[in-house]
Amino acid sequence: MNRANPTPATKDTESRTPYSNEEIYGRIQKAVLEHRLAPGTKLIEERLAEVSGVSRTKIREVLNKLAHEGLVTLVPNRGAFIASPSVEQARDVFVTRRMIEPEMARLLSQSATPPQVRALRKHVKLESDARKRDDRPAIIRLSGEFHVLIADMVGNEILLRMMRELAPLTCLVITLYDKPNAPACPHHEHSDLIDAIAAHDGARAAECMLEHLQHIEATLNFEVVKEASPDIEAIFS
Repeated sequence: MNRANPTPATKDTESRTPYSNEEIYGRIQKAVLEHRLAPGTKLIEERLAEVSGVSRTKIREVLNKLAHEGLVTLVPNRGAFIASPSVEQARDVFVTRRMIEPEMARLLSQSATPPQVRALRKHVKLESDARKRDDRPAIIRLSGEFHVLIADMVGNEILLRMMRELAPLTCLVITLYDKPNAPACPHHEHSDLIDAIAAHDGARAAECMLEHLQHIEATLNFEVVKEASPDIEAIFS
């Protein structure tokens, strides 16, 4: 006796390999980095469980981790929402980044190896290719990942953990407050920073990083808050 063919939805559910907690976490974080999950988006446990193929218990574990890092706000009796940084919180993000990233660049310039410099230039090439394709989500994500890559190369686990949290938080800030048609992360500034690191010029590297962060903040408009529509299913496609 032949079995009836399952409906597409049933077939997809049966064939889908459940995501791990880290994969779900990474997908949500990446969606934030690419501005595909906007501040204020409600993360519905049932929907996340459905599209990722895991239980609501696992989804709660991921949401709790994201809340601990400041990317998600848990509201009693209402649920989980992508964080919406206030103007004060947004400014605090940049104060923090200005305090640690110039020193981070200076430290790397002292120890940078040729393979590390090549890796940085390769990453900037990916950013350039994304710009040629006009792939804005990729541009935004790669720009944030560039700063995380520098922290990784420094070899300080605490610093790396901080940058992994600050990069997506910055993306939320940019989503809320960026000015129309204002490039928040001009590509040449990353290249100038790499040149200083390659030359082992710590003072210049720190200066480039500080100017870069100041430029990003200057492109923001803290008087206007924008909204965007979420696409939960797309982050697991």
